[in-house]
Order: sequence, then structure tokens, then C-alpha cells
Amino acid sequence: MPTRTGNISGGRQGSRSNRTSASQDLESGEMSNTASIRGPERDEIVSVWNDQIKMRVRIAGTGPALVYFHPAAGLYWDEYLDGLAQDFTVYAPEFPGATPGDPYAIYKVDEYSDLVLIYEEALRKLGLKGAIAVGQSMGGMIACDLAAVFPDLFSKLVCLAPSGMWRDDAPPAIAQLYASAPEKIPGFVFHDPSIPAAQAMFSLPEDPEEIPAAVAQNVWTLGCAGKFMWPFPEHGLRGRLHRITAPTLVLWGKNDRLMPVALAEEFNAGIGNCQVRLYDNCGHILQMEKLDQALADTRAFIA
Repeated sequence: MPTRTGNISGGRQGSRSNRTSASQDLESGEMSNTASIRGPERDEIVSVWNDQIKMRVRIAGTGPALVYFHPAAGLYWDEYLDGLAQDFTVYAPEFPGATPGDPYAIYKVDEYSDLVLIYEEALRKLGLKGAIAVGQSMGGMIACDLAAVFPDLFSKLVCLAPSGMWRDDAPPAIAQLYASAPEKIPGFVFHDPSIPAAQAMFSLPEDPEEIPAAVAQNVWTLGCAGKFMWPFPEHGLRGRLHRITAPTLVLWGKNDRLMPVALAEEFNAGIGNCQVRLYDNCGHILQMEKLDQALADTRAFIA
């Protein structure tokens, strides 16, 4: 799951993938390569964890605050985020170590519990108490733990195929993902890896000289997340879900190979005020394969 976050400050995201990503046809559900990604408009650097970590937060849009927690592959700004930025101010903090130019920040995070506190500190310093939270995969796990440990932090919570659960009959495929050859990874996260959105997401820079750095960044970002995701992302979240008081929406693709859809039952059972929406013919990155449905469900819930 490569990330294409550009190493820029205060401007539009400039990677090839995010300039030529995909849009969705309403009737067929297929993705078409017709839309360009506007991307983040500005960055803010927040000093956290006793000033040991400088967390970059990418921001776009205007309106009520919405915090987006990205997956293990890093922040990939897509049409879903662009859509949310039409009505909200989207804040997207980057996982420690995932920001280009600051790889060693991950060394300052010893425990998963520290990671949760680091994110809370960043949101507090940004004045985002009461914001809406949206988290995908690993980001969904982090958002759930923040909502459980700090019940008043979010007004509403939307999770896109969140990690954080284990079931013997439906084990997450994190270990298999990390052990896979690069060409196999799209099949873990997309039901149909041939769609233009998937092709754009996994494309390499056009300039051959930029390819080594892009590949290194992708590998390093996954490695940083792997500190808390590999071999399986289980940090006791199931026992904390009951503490979540924010109304919660869980979205999941029925054909998710990475996080089996059966895990949605665990979130539905554990969170007191929870709704679940399942999408047919859809894999792990549901906001790309079912863009219009995901945006419509999200907007209706957080309105």
C-alpha cells in the first residue's frame, strides 16, 4: 500500500498518483481516470511528546473540524478526502516516521499506548476537541482507541475497515501482506486491482531518478507502522470498545482480504452506539472502490 505524500509545505500535494487518481461512475460502480486530486492546502507542524516529535498535519477545506487517521501505508490523499474537504476542514496527522525527511521520529515511540497519547496531545494542541474522526485500517484502530481512552474527544467516529481485532476464524492478513512481493500487495487491498484508482495509487514516479526514494519511503512507512501492526494488530482494543460514547459508523468491504468482514461484528457488538454498512464487490480500500457510496454514507452520518 504505497504512500504518495509529497515533501512540500503549504501547497498542493504534487505526486503523480494524486494528480491523476480516479473517479467513480454512479451506475456501474467502476472507477474512471477522469478526476484530479486537489490534495492538502497547507501543513501545520505540531511539537509533541516533550518536543521529541514534530508531527506534520496536512490540512484542506473549510468548515467544522474533521480528523483523518491514515492507514499503515501512510497518508494517500484521495477523492474521498477531497470530498470531505468540501464541507469540513480536514486535518490529517501523519504517523511518526512517515513524514518524508523525518524518518527517525518512530524511534521516540516505545509503546502503542504512547502512540495514542501522542495523537491526543497533537489534537489538543490544535484545539480539535469535539471534532469528527475518520480512520482507515490502522487509522481506524487509532481513532477507536482515542475515542475509548478520551470519550469526550470526538463528536462522531467513522471507521473504514478498522484494524485492532483478532478472531481465530477470521484472522487479519497483516503478516501475509508484509511478507508479500510488491506486485501481490494490490490484491490484498483491492477487490479489483485493475481499476484505475488502484493503478494510480501504486504507480511509481515518472522520473526514474525519483523511483528509489519513493520506494524507500514506501517501505520505511510500512515498517514504521509494522512496529505496532506486525505480526497482528491486537492491542486489547476489544476490551476498550465499550468506553466509546461517540456515535460510530463502521464501513467495510465484503471482499476484504486484509481485514475480514467478519471483524465488523466485533465493532458492532462492542460499541454501544454503532452502525455498520457493508459493501458488495469491495475490498479493503473501500473509499476508492465504492467512492460515492462511502462519501454518501459518511456525509449522511456526520451531517
